[in-house]
Amino acid sequence: MKYGVQNWEEISREKIFEQFGRGIEKRIYLLPHGKESEFYLKTGHSSICALALTKENQVILVKQFRPGPKKILIEMPGGGMNKDETKEDAMTRELLEETGYRGEIEFVVEILPDAYSTYTKNFFVITNCEKISEPQIEDNGEEVEVVLMNLEAFRTHLRTGQMTNIEGAYLCLDYLNLL
Repeated sequence: MKYGVQNWEEISREKIFEQFGRGIEKRIYLLPHGKESEFYLKTGHSSICALALTKENQVILVKQFRPGPKKILIEMPGGGMNKDETKEDAMTRELLEETGYRGEIEFVVEILPDAYSTYTKNFFVITNCEKISEPQIEDNGEEVEVVLMNLEAFRTHLRTGQMTNIEGAYLCLDYLNLL
């Protein structure tokens, strides 16, 4: 008999639902003690998100309606990656599209959002940002408003819990020694 934590053997997987790059997948695993167990996992494309700062250390955020919580949130810019696009290129594109800003990009960390998801979240810091154009939101009906916030106000905003990717925001602040 083996002791300790072991990997599980995947017996089967079935796509339950998929639309717009997100879905639910059913997986059945054989556990080390011989029992089969069923899990429903969130699937999707990996995402990118950044803590972007102007040369004056203003945090660049976007205000937009989010369908999950059914409300307008102020959050860090980010999104998905196109095929054949690096994480850095995707983040640079998303920042420019959503805010009109460009700056110096550094990769911070790739995280697992939770134990029941198959995708990752990738976080960056983008410093010395300058506005070079107006936001370039595609014709998908998405409306965003750029919000600049000083670091103290941003930390207060994080403590409200009223944004997505809070864990990434704290990791990025830590990376820059701004906690």
